[in-house]
Amino acid sequence: MLTTAERTVNIDGHSLTLEEVVSVARHHRKVAIDERSVQAMRRTRDYVEKLLRDQKVVYGLTTGFGKFSDTYISAEDAKALQLNLIRSHACGIGRPFPQETARAILLLRVNALALGYSGIRPEVVQLMADMLNRGVTPVIPEQGSLGASGDLAPLSHLALVLVGEGEAWFQGERLPGGEAMARAGLQPIGLEAKEGLALINGTQVMTAVGALACWDAKRLAEWADCAVALTAEALYGVRDAFDDATHAIRPHRGQRRSAERIRQLTAGSKLMTDQGERRVQDAYSLRCAPQVHGASRDAIAYVEEKLEIEINSATDNPLIFADEDRVISGGNFHGQPIALAMDHLSIGAAELANISERRVERLVNPHLNEHLPPFLTPNGGVESGFMIAQYAAASVVSENKSLAHPASVDSIPSSGNQEDHVSMGTIGARKARQIVDNAYNVLAIELLCAAQAADFRDPALLGEGTGKLYRRIRERVPFVDRDRVLSGDFKTIADWMRSSDSLEDLSELP
Repeated sequence: MLTTAERTVNIDGHSLTLEEVVSVARHHRKVAIDERSVQAMRRTRDYVEKLLRDQKVVYGLTTGFGKFSDTYISAEDAKALQLNLIRSHACGIGRPFPQETARAILLLRVNALALGYSGIRPEVVQLMADMLNRGVTPVIPEQGSLGASGDLAPLSHLALVLVGEGEAWFQGERLPGGEAMARAGLQPIGLEAKEGLALINGTQVMTAVGALACWDAKRLAEWADCAVALTAEALYGVRDAFDDATHAIRPHRGQRRSAERIRQLTAGSKLMTDQGERRVQDAYSLRCAPQVHGASRDAIAYVEEKLEIEINSATDNPLIFADEDRVISGGNFHGQPIALAMDHLSIGAAELANISERRVERLVNPHLNEHLPPFLTPNGGVESGFMIAQYAAASVVSENKSLAHPASVDSIPSSGNQEDHVSMGTIGARKARQIVDNAYNVLAIELLCAAQAADFRDPALLGEGTGKLYRRIRERVPFVDRDRVLSGDFKTIADWMRSSDSLEDLSELP
């Protein structure tokens, strides 16, 4: 039986999933282009060759780009036009994307081209697939895309490696593109008419960044429910707030799922209380957790839907409909659908961290924590315990609030005002990625605070699910019996939460 990592992902332009993107990007799963896609690309390319022979005026084929769309380019200059395009548009700025992100970008570009509407030769697309399979990863700067007219600048850096230029990682080394290709046994390729434009006109950068962020955000939402369950027990939470009777009459899917998870995790708990037993109701950060977490769950589900549509879309311009003898200049490269989704993802993930920090405050604050030791230390005064852990969480949450300002509401005209509205979707995706990463750190702090509080209560009194969760945490980070550097503990738990192993740990919880 082949494992998921060993099974080859079939690339046909129509059926790539978020999970498959993650498996190729992070776990180096192999890819293969579907033969039907090869045939579709070949038909379209034959049609492009016919347009060239007939000297038809087609944007990007026999014209310049952007404001130069009215400038005719002869057949003799068509090849030079494509290489000049790649070189001139490789204007990326800043540090490079992580290698997993660059691999996701490469995969998504292969999948979009495999639809067969871009006029590129199958050989070029196959070379990109070979780069994935042999571990040649383009060095792609993070900054420089407006998110309309495609992710032109970053995708140009990807395309440079195909022609033996630019830079790429191979076997842990950052190398000149041509050298990386040679070491992998791959031959750079010369670009024909239309192919430079086909390589860089699309939304694959913002979509790749967003796909990985969304995948991690889905898991983040699960961890948020785990965190509030453990915190609720440490604070003698009122179980009635999670009863399905309340959530059934406001049946948002995410809300009902979060409430269900909290009930499952705390089942059998001797720390949860009944309404009126110790108090009538809890503070919002506990009582309203299903409503807040659930709203974020629903936001993430919306984003996933938009991403999977975009992943399997043709986002080039012009698009070539060979069977209909048509070439259409349109706007599928415009990133607004993903830009809005990324802003939504940012807000959803930021709120998971926001409410988590408020629960951290309740755990450490002696006026709010139901007689737990102040700042969860047995030697208060001499030692500070988790006092500054709350500071760190508050700092990251404040940073997230700044990052969550929507990118999609901004636009700066470009290309001589021809491209006069842009999405800034790639900026939105990068911000969403940072917010998700920050939120993992905040939830890691909450989990450690809640586990520390459980030690003061008695871990044997925890529910079945929270008891397992507590033990998983303690396998990685011991009880804080005296002051120590906590930064490494936060990282240990955050890394575990992000890891593939944590999926198995989560699946073992009720």
